[in-house]
Amino acid sequence: MKRLLYLTLIFGFSVLVSCRNESEKVTVTIPIEKYSLPNGLTVILHQDKSDPIVSVAIYYHVGSSRESEGKTGFAHLFEHMMFQRSENVGEDEFFRNIQEAGGSLNGSTSQDRTNYYEVVPKNALELALWMESDRMGYLENTVTKRSFANQQNVVQNEKRESVDNAPYGFNNELILKYLYPKGHPYSWTVIGKMEDLANATVDDVIAFHRKFYVPNNAFLVVSGDFDPASVKEMIEKYFGEIPSGEPVEKRGPMNVTLQETVRLYHEDNFARAPRLTIVYPTVERYSRDSYALNFLGELLSGGRKAPLYKVLVKDKKLTSSVSARNGSQELAGSFTVSVTANPGVSL
Repeated sequence: MKRLLYLTLIFGFSVLVSCRNESEKVTVTIPIEKYSLPNGLTVILHQDKSDPIVSVAIYYHVGSSRESEGKTGFAHLFEHMMFQRSENVGEDEFFRNIQEAGGSLNGSTSQDRTNYYEVVPKNALELALWMESDRMGYLENTVTKRSFANQQNVVQNEKRESVDNAPYGFNNELILKYLYPKGHPYSWTVIGKMEDLANATVDDVIAFHRKFYVPNNAFLVVSGDFDPASVKEMIEKYFGEIPSGEPVEKRGPMNVTLQETVRLYHEDNFARAPRLTIVYPTVERYSRDSYALNFLGELLSGGRKAPLYKVLVKDKKLTSSVSARNGSQELAGSFTVSVTANPGVSL
């Protein structure tokens, strides 16, 4: 059965949010220590002795928005390469070492950043720091055509499963294409285009690592049950000798506007019910309006007493799934309302 996926991009959006009693503000303080190594690595420490575990997370300031047309999907593809091997950590040993120590690990890629993390018993903290430093500083010489081709296939299959052959899989791709002008860093998806993934090379991997996976483009966060003096020594020992890279270009906001409403209709062979998606271009993260927009999204659809839920789900019974959320990111933002119809209901 074929169903239509309706997408609407709407120009202009404003909201006024007022607080009834500003004196009732609640302040939450999380104690941290922040410092930098001489090579530019930013370190954030947060001690929490409530459980004998530690989290190690490293954030690289690079995502799909640092790609270019013809080389899309590369930031996510490179995330996969980071789990293969490095000079002192063998193939598949990133997962094996952490799991055998009783921990877990993963990574993710967004439009603006790529992160990797381990959650381990506190006696495995040094292991996690050592492995993260090894793939930051000593990965390039271990990349082979075989390992790269393997991960190309993995990511291409991931795209087939999550986008090409999934209900509403092309929703995000269509929205980004028509919300942002051609060439805008947000005009393509994180997973990229199939032909771009196929055309990536080992030389691309090495150049990408050399440019973005450098101490001066990363934040290292250690949180949990540890001794601050000891962990600082470990961080200096394992990360201190890694040289800085060339400065990564800083970019300012690149917000967009639409001169007229754009209506898109996409026939989705995998969907079993129509979905309506309404998108408003908004503002970048940390701008003053982004906080009001975040609140508006929660106000409209957060919980069973929210107006969208009460009207569309409870009263009119048009849907069992409605959401409203603001997505302000580093360069630009959008506010999205999404409704998936109940069986037999037309939107």
